[in-house]
Amino acid sequence: MDATTLPPALAETREDFLALGVKDRLTLLLDFSNELPELPERYRDHPDLLERVEECQSPVYIFVEVDPEGLVHMHATAPAEAPTTRGFASILAQGLDGLTPDEVFAIPADYPQSLGLGEAVSPLRVRGMSGMLARAKRQLTERIAA
Repeated sequence: MDATTLPPALAETREDFLALGVKDRLTLLLDFSNELPELPERYRDHPDLLERVEECQSPVYIFVEVDPEGLVHMHATAPAEAPTTRGFASILAQGLDGLTPDEVFAIPADYPQSLGLGEAVSPLRVRGMSGMLARAKRQLTERIAA
């Protein structure tokens, strides 16, 4: 994957992970789990707007929106007792925030595999992040079409 095709925040995150050893990558992922942005108030009272990410073992829900300026925002919830999953959700929520739809669609589907976390967490968990990214892109397609 060519880093130049990645949005700056996701490219930087990828570089940060790849610069570390396996144990430190897991620590960085746990740091991200603590930085998952809170849901905006308008979604806290409407869990029906959030979509369950079935690829994740933990109950993860996401919602992607496009603001009036045409910029993307991904919101996610994941339980505190699922820090790996929360970390993946946080990476995507922060990494997609403020991008254009075209920038989001250009993110390679294998971005989660490129973080070098394969040795630190189970392949099933990495697949969960891939599922989040795929659902975010699908939701974005639906929002644009609406």
